Amino acid sequence: MLTFAEKVISFNKQLHYQGDLPSDFNVINPYLDNPETLVVMEQFYNKYYNNTLKRKFIIGINPSRHGAGVTGVPFTDTKRLYSACGIKMQSAHTHEISSVFMYDMIEAYGGPEIFYKQFYINSPFPLAIVRHTKPDSWINANYYDDKQLFEMVKPFMIESLKQHISMGLETDEVFVLGKKNATFLAKINKEEKLFGEMIILDHPRYIQQYKSKDKQLYIDNYIRLLSSL
Repeated sequence: MLTFAEKVISFNKQLHYQGDLPSDFNVINPYLDNPETLVVMEQFYNKYYNNTLKRKFIIGINPSRHGAGVTGVPFTDTKRLYSACGIKMQSAHTHEISSVFMYDMIEAYGGPEIFYKQFYINSPFPLAIVRHTKPDSWINANYYDDKQLFEMVKPFMIESLKQHISMGLETDEVFVLGKKNATFLAKINKEEKLFGEMIILDHPRYIQQYKSKDKQLYIDNYIRLLSSL
């Protein structure tokens, strides 16, 4: 029987988006772009997921260029990968504000070992999306930023969600990061019947960027909802 780690690593290694995209969008696959991403990603999952336990699903949007778009680990920049998880990446050094909130919350929950034993974080579109805004300038984009983009990536998202679930995730309830993300996932779930209740959490980027003064309240709310209290 494969461990949870082996299933995630296998999923990540075969990730490849071959669908169409609008002309001003592009997809970044960190596993193809940087050989060290595969190395640290495997170290992470072998450290925290080397068992066959079922986990609860926390659903992001799509990775950012500076978080999982570099480390291959959702909501984990290179700083947190090293300081919180003890895994050092030599070829890149990144700081991502969503990662700051997520690891402050994980620490408050009890630390990475306890948290990752119970939860699995990933995205319906598990690769980074960028948008061309001006010559030689690309910015992070979300799968729902453009109607045509969403329709083009939707089949890949559905297939990715099914593969995530097949790794051993509980589906009676899932935790969705971001209200707009939840709106689009609800549309998919209505068609595909992938999971039951969707519990919506404010997105870490929104909290860190706009609500940092109330950050502890948001951390407490995350922990209350994730603990089903």
